[in-house]
Amino acid sequence: MDTTPNKYITVAYELYADFDGKRELVEKAPVEHPFQFISDLGVTLDAFEAQIKPLKKGDKFDFTLSVEEAYGEYEDERVIEVGKDVFSVDGRFDSEHIYPGNVVPLMNADGARFHGTIAEVKDKTVTVDLNHPLAGKALNFVGEVTENRDATKDEIQGMLNMLSGEGGCGCGCDSCGGGCDDEGCCGGDHHGHGGCGHCH
Repeated sequence: MDTTPNKYITVAYELYADFDGKRELVEKAPVEHPFQFISDLGVTLDAFEAQIKPLKKGDKFDFTLSVEEAYGEYEDERVIEVGKDVFSVDGRFDSEHIYPGNVVPLMNADGARFHGTIAEVKDKTVTVDLNHPLAGKALNFVGEVTENRDATKDEIQGMLNMLSGEGGCGCGCDSCGGGCDDEGCCGGDHHGHGGCGHCH
């Protein structure tokens, strides 16, 4: 039985990925609003947590997760066409939220929630890309650990409540690792910022 305490960890970082041969800044969690998570709850990518967890407050880091460690290869079959009626509200197409490049929350027939990126809006259908926005990319994280201590029972419970959809937001930054949205936070970039390198 694993008796290692859950850690409350905050990190300030910049995330870089390669786009068409150019290294670009994808996301930034500043010191004032660091990305917060509790270890061993499955909140972050395993490989990201494995790199961060042994570090102490004040330690700097610069590491790259491979495509396999991050979000896997880009899969063409995960790009689907759905009828425009799926995105209708009160009988009208939701053009305010359904436009190319926007990341939207979706639910399948089993009630599982996930996110998709609107790729194209046609006359009768909408093309949705279910790949993670950073699928097929290696992710380079450069930053500093701003806190690493044992998590309190209240912090752990708060994170578990957030993960189960009971509200409460255990995150802090205004990027995908952070700001509150309709489902709490962590789980892809819900703000149209292109994705995120640490959340599932």
